[in-house]
Amino acid sequence: MQIGSGIKEVGELNHLYVHIPFCPKICPYCSFYKEATDRNKTQAFLDAVLLDLDRRLKEIRCRRFHTIFFGGGTPSALSVKQLEFLLAGIHRRIDGSQVREWTLEMNPATVSLEKAIMLREFGINRVSMGVQSWDPDILARLGRVHSAEQAERSFQILRDAGFTNLNLDLIFGIPGQSADVWEQSLSTTISLGPEHISAYSLTYEEDTEYYLRYQRGELQRDTEQDALYFERAIAILEDAGYGQYEISNFAKPGYECLHNLAYWRGHDYLGLGPSAFSTIDGKRWQNTPDTRRYIQQIQAGLEPIGFQEKITAQIRAAESIAFGLRTAEGVPQALLEPWAVELEELRREGYLQTEHTRIRLTRKGRLVADSIAELFV
Repeated sequence: MQIGSGIKEVGELNHLYVHIPFCPKICPYCSFYKEATDRNKTQAFLDAVLLDLDRRLKEIRCRRFHTIFFGGGTPSALSVKQLEFLLAGIHRRIDGSQVREWTLEMNPATVSLEKAIMLREFGINRVSMGVQSWDPDILARLGRVHSAEQAERSFQILRDAGFTNLNLDLIFGIPGQSADVWEQSLSTTISLGPEHISAYSLTYEEDTEYYLRYQRGELQRDTEQDALYFERAIAILEDAGYGQYEISNFAKPGYECLHNLAYWRGHDYLGLGPSAFSTIDGKRWQNTPDTRRYIQQIQAGLEPIGFQEKITAQIRAAESIAFGLRTAEGVPQALLEPWAVELEELRREGYLQTEHTRIRLTRKGRLVADSIAELFV
């Protein structure tokens, strides 16, 4: 499967990620770095991001990006004026004519027609909206600030503003979520006709309220049920014309997320904002996961780095296998030659298939992708 042809190969920087940590409310299951919206801190944060971009552009001597992704947090928690300030600042610093895909994550509760039109005018051409569920009880259990009706209105607002590339996020494996509720969420999502759908299994990550409740025994995980829900998602979405090009991601032909594909293919990328990762020329680092500290370090002309490592050939190979097996493209057979015995066993059990010189997971294999990847990493 050829996806996103035209994106450059490893070692050439074409991808920019901006982490905006502010959220209208902290969801109990979310493990990404985030904090409650703070008006007293927002402008200083925006100034710091642009200063950080200034310095990095001088270092990498690159002003052209093919994909840009604003994640969080909740980027759309910023006001229209704040987003205009940030987007105008980025446009002054890069060559926007080269951007093929510019994604911004939105919470349905923070969508307005004015904001959507402004985003389109500044070149945002893809929106990823975290709906998670269409069931009121499940939304309440997840601590979401939007209703199902509001999510549907927000989707229509984005369409009215001219967006033709929309993703909707869904979660399964939520305590109390029945099979009927999960399939209804899939059905409702499909009926809206987004170009892309992401379906994630709920995980209990450290530093979340759900993790603490899981540790106390208040919440349980049923892995067999999760697998059944995932299998139903694959079948329903593929029948509706959405190709599973990565374990959790489904798209209509031509609407695969180019930015995320760059990560899975091991391309270099630059990350701005607190907690954001960068991978450039064999080095990887993470910005300090603290907004106030990030701002202070940028203002002082210091590197806002909390973690860094050298990407060895061994790390690169392990990541190529782990990420490649998650995608429909698969992994070059040569990378897996040291595991000939394991490969033969997995083929015999129906988990792997070989197409030309690449090894891919079968549908059966996709259900246990993480376990299979662990055999090779």
